[in-house]
Amino acid sequence: MSLRIGYRLRIQQVLSLPSARRGHECPSIHRFLLGLAASLVLGWVIFPKLLYSQKKQPIDFNHVLHVEAVEEECESCHFFREDGSFSGIPKLAQCVECHEDVQGEDPNEVKFVEEYVANGREVPWLVYARQPDCVFFSHAAHVKKAEMDCGTCHGHIGESKHSRVYEKNRITGYSRDIWGKNISGLRKYTWERMKMDDCAECHATKEIKTDVETLPWPLNWAPLPYEKQTGNQASVKTVKEACFVCHK
Repeated sequence: MSLRIGYRLRIQQVLSLPSARRGHECPSIHRFLLGLAASLVLGWVIFPKLLYSQKKQPIDFNHVLHVEAVEEECESCHFFREDGSFSGIPKLAQCVECHEDVQGEDPNEVKFVEEYVANGREVPWLVYARQPDCVFFSHAAHVKKAEMDCGTCHGHIGESKHSRVYEKNRITGYSRDIWGKNISGLRKYTWERMKMDDCAECHATKEIKTDVETLPWPLNWAPLPYEKQTGNQASVKTVKEACFVCHK
């Protein structure tokens, strides 16, 4: 007997029961639906809140204010060094060029100058995009070679007036930005998640097949992980099957 016929017979049996007996069938359905709803709430709402701890940045940074004050927007503070490597978050020495003294009444600038500049301390920024230690990412290959905009991966952070709350995974220790805000793994924009699958998808879509020899800087600049570990010249290529391009 097919499954469909079995279901039909079961429905007919329930409908043929007296109303008093049919009432006993309903609680089991209700219990199932309540259990399903509770599981969804636990997995989609409560679990993410328990999995991630929230921390504020040491200073509430205003990107809009700084972008308006500099000439080259992102690269004014996040620049490429002479050896081709990426500077990342500015060091204190770079910030001191403009903030040796307090210039206004902003409490964040006052805190920065008094607690960090005056004491020569680096700001312990919490890095949203910090990748696992086994991952090597070349900003030069993407920004210089592929001419990608910073916002493709980092979103419209240059338009923000306040620092977002940093959400740290209690198990892995990494930022929630790596996995993404959506617990289901879905995303709408490219900057909403930074998983390996997202990198592979972009490379596959754009058919990236660039040899390391064609990168826009000499091979002795910002060497690939394989070169750093062995001292040998890397023979890998930036295709989706080349593990050592991104992993060290």
